[in-house]
Amino acid sequence: MAFWGKILGLVFGFMFLKIPGAIIGLVVGHLFDKAYSQDFSRLGGFGRFFADQDSLKQQAVFFHSLFSSLGHLAKSDGQVTQREIQIATALMDDMQLTGDARKEAQDAFREGKARDFPLQENLRGLHEACHGRRDILQVFLEILIQAAFADGELSQEEYNVLEKVARLLGFRRRDLDYLISMFEAELRFRQRSEAGQQSHQRRRQHQQRPYSDTQSLADAYKIIGVSETADEKTVKRAYRKRMAEHHPDKLVSKGLPQQAMEIAKAKAQDIQSAYELIKEKRGF
Repeated sequence: MAFWGKILGLVFGFMFLKIPGAIIGLVVGHLFDKAYSQDFSRLGGFGRFFADQDSLKQQAVFFHSLFSSLGHLAKSDGQVTQREIQIATALMDDMQLTGDARKEAQDAFREGKARDFPLQENLRGLHEACHGRRDILQVFLEILIQAAFADGELSQEEYNVLEKVARLLGFRRRDLDYLISMFEAELRFRQRSEAGQQSHQRRRQHQQRPYSDTQSLADAYKIIGVSETADEKTVKRAYRKRMAEHHPDKLVSKGLPQQAMEIAKAKAQDIQSAYELIKEKRGF
């Protein structure tokens, strides 16, 4: 039971107003204790101001929700392939999960494959642990999108799971489609930076269509989130907004686990590269 508010209210009230102050302080302290003892996570109350105290819990919920959702996503088409297991394992490697943390991630992945996996309850806990912070939840959704595309395509079953996850996290279907469209653009756009290293190999792959400068620029606009006819002010504003959504320092301060930061960094690099290409073409 919380009682420090009553004690402090009583002491400070007595110091300033003697007996009347002590009574007032006791009442105020009681109200504070009552409020502090409640779960404010759903309402965005005091809990969000104690990031240092609940950061470990928040990170544990984030990882459990992530890998169990990955297991659920992998099972969506009826069976989990070796490729999907490799994807989850690679993500654990990227996040440098070792020891007990890695074992818990593996257990969560297996849990998500269960037919009766409570996805809604799982994601409700994530939403509460993150205090509904949209940028953190968006990174979570983007990781799932990236995993779904790891085999080169997005199946209808996988899309259905992503749509359900998005809805439970507070995103609309058009928000999901927007994020998917941007990720597809990022995949193509990365070819531009890798072209120098893999040009000889790609020339041998006659079935693969060349990625033109026109397509590269079109994808750059998609990554920034504006149309090709947008004026300079709109482009710069959209760029700043996208960078703010994926800036590593800001995301860490809001509770994104450090281990998940590589995903955000990769996104930020794509956004920066896309913006630099647009600047180069427009001359501003």
